Amino acid sequence: MAITYEWRGDFENAAVNALHAEAFGHVQMSIDWHTRLHRHSLGWVCAWRDDRLVGFVNVAWDGGAHAFVLDAMVAQDARDSGVGTELVTTAVRNARAADCEWLHVDFEERLRPFYFDACGFRPTGAGLIALR
Repeated sequence: MAITYEWRGDFENAAVNALHAEAFGHVQMSIDWHTRLHRHSLGWVCAWRDDRLVGFVNVAWDGGAHAFVLDAMVAQDARDSGVGTELVTTAVRNARAADCEWLHVDFEERLRPFYFDACGFRPTGAGLIALR
């Protein structure tokens, strides 16, 4: 089945919450993604297989030169098929079209090959403070 990708696509909060729970291994929450994304994001990418949300990535931004990949997620049964790479590729294309200069991403060490090899990010120095 073909997967379609949609920049700033329409979605149901419940579908993103279910995918987030599956992708990050936690109980399903009731986050209002519509409000959050419209308030803080340059855009987002939805990946659809028929009418099912199988991938999603949020592109937050500072309103200027910097955009940030957040909440990249792919359904278990759609992994290892290029969905994640296409989500990020679509995010890169649209951040560039919005005249952003930089696209940042933070990730767990196990995702290093995905972000560096498959998506083309490069290593950079960064800092982090755990707030919880």
